[in-house]
Amino acid sequence: MQNYWLPWLVGMPMETSLAICSMIFGGIFERLPRLRVAFAHGGGAFPATVGRIEHGWQARPDLVAVDNIHNPKKYLGQHFLIDENISKKIIESIDFNKYTKVIEVGPGKGALTKHLLNIKDILTLVEIDKESIFFLKNEFIKENLEIIEKDFLKFEIAKTYPSLSRILIIGNFPYNISSQILFKAIENYNSISSLVGMFQKEVAERIASKHNSKKYGILSVKTQLFYDVKILFNVSPNVFFPKPKVDSAVISLTRKENINLNCDINLLDKVIKLSFQQRRKKIKNSLKRLDIQDNILEDSIFELRPEQLSVQEFVKLTQKISNETI
Repeated sequence: MQNYWLPWLVGMPMETSLAICSMIFGGIFERLPRLRVAFAHGGGAFPATVGRIEHGWQARPDLVAVDNIHNPKKYLGQHFLIDENISKKIIESIDFNKYTKVIEVGPGKGALTKHLLNIKDILTLVEIDKESIFFLKNEFIKENLEIIEKDFLKFEIAKTYPSLSRILIIGNFPYNISSQILFKAIENYNSISSLVGMFQKEVAERIASKHNSKKYGILSVKTQLFYDVKILFNVSPNVFFPKPKVDSAVISLTRKENINLNCDINLLDKVIKLSFQQRRKKIKNSLKRLDIQDNILEDSIFELRPEQLSVQEFVKLTQKISNETI
């Protein structure tokens, strides 16, 4: 254990995860609901193993849920919207006639749900938390409500609704998985025509940022390849419980018309990721591992830094590399 820097690489993250689990399963956060703890090492191994930890809580409650009956994922950063005016403002920003299906992700206690039920003929809720599922089924007894108990990130949208191409995704997304929800929408852009959701303000600004900005990055490019992005309005921490330490923002994604990138999508994804991994370096240095031919590297576009390239220029860059032409 002492060799290869393992106490730092493995030991510390393991100890942090052990501390988090001990506090959760020991019921510390239930007895002290106002307690806020900042854990070192990015939460250690806990974020990566929370699925396994949750499975243990579900499969062996006799061993795990002895002192705390709540799902470990409950403590992973969702802040519930409690201001009716914000809920109404989100709903009023949407033209629901454009969509054949509305899916609310992570409805929690139904802050948005109760308004959506008055507007849409059939509403689908996708929720992973068993306590929230129980609450929703008892609070909203409606024929036009479909409740799916599932992790949205594992929900097969295109397979579930193969004939639908105008789906709206809406929600007050947990901060810790908001980017993953965004990528899920991008993967299913043929089905999802719009997304309206609450994000951490900093993340929302990165998604909407244009090139030549320090906030412009992987999120910006990958999203704007398929969607037009608009920040609808900013939201104060005071409208949530528990109150987050950061501002939030509601953003709208609208699928672009006639998407035809005309390049290798996998290569494009690799080019974007490699470019921004070393955002202060020139493109030609960041893409060395792709073994690009020297005659292609002579093009002036390779002298730029990634934040200087527009979304369409990343497509053109990928086409140049793929076609091996200048």
